[in-house]
Amino acid sequence: MLQKVVICGVDTAGLPVLTAQESDELMRRLKEGDEAARRKFIVGNMRLVLSIVKRFWAKNANADDVFQAGCIGLLKAVENFDINVGVRFSTYAVPMIMGEIKRFLRDGNSLRVSRSIRDTAYRILKTREQLEAEDKEATIAKIAEAMQVREREVVYALDAISDPVSLFEPVCNKSGDSLLLMDQIGDEKNNDEVWTERAALAEAMSRLTERERKILQLRYFEGKTQTEISDEVGISQAQVSRLEKNAISAMRTSIAAEA
Repeated sequence: MLQKVVICGVDTAGLPVLTAQESDELMRRLKEGDEAARRKFIVGNMRLVLSIVKRFWAKNANADDVFQAGCIGLLKAVENFDINVGVRFSTYAVPMIMGEIKRFLRDGNSLRVSRSIRDTAYRILKTREQLEAEDKEATIAKIAEAMQVREREVVYALDAISDPVSLFEPVCNKSGDSLLLMDQIGDEKNNDEVWTERAALAEAMSRLTERERKILQLRYFEGKTQTEISDEVGISQAQVSRLEKNAISAMRTSIAAEA
């Protein structure tokens, strides 16, 4: 079946071949929002999908469906590729195309997401890209407003095309060394700045009285109200409020002095 000329209505024998220079230029233009360049780039890389489809051929799978799954991987690669990474697009795209085909074969040789939902999902991705290009926060609410659809439709469509990915899945390969997904994920909760802030906070709290520390612990770490704290500590709510404000003021002064 894979030797046939037409797959998913595409004449594979007539697919164009892009030079490296053409590929780079089209990628630059599509990232700037050129839809014509985007279409030409995608069509120009369908031979890449076809070559991978042949490697993953299975007797119980339909060639059209496998090719379609590969094209979805290609579209995801186009949307997520960073031209500043320093690798060829094909190097980046191959693992994503392969991963999409593997998921298709693993999930029962059937693309369960309907065409209309996929179209909606990719329109959502495009809208999100446009909002971000305008330096706007691309929240679900703003995307739904821009597309004039309900928020739940946006959430449903995005969930439909989302697949769990292993942190150890390679996303590209540079100079022979594998670059894993986990290598591109930053930890914003455990960096030097956060550690420094925590240390300064702990030092400032250590200078408070035992009662002040307890009030802050109950208020900000356990989420209790001042009334609840007054009952537990045995003082009035007004005293709790005053001690809380004094403790916070003292901590700010302490942290500012250490800075």
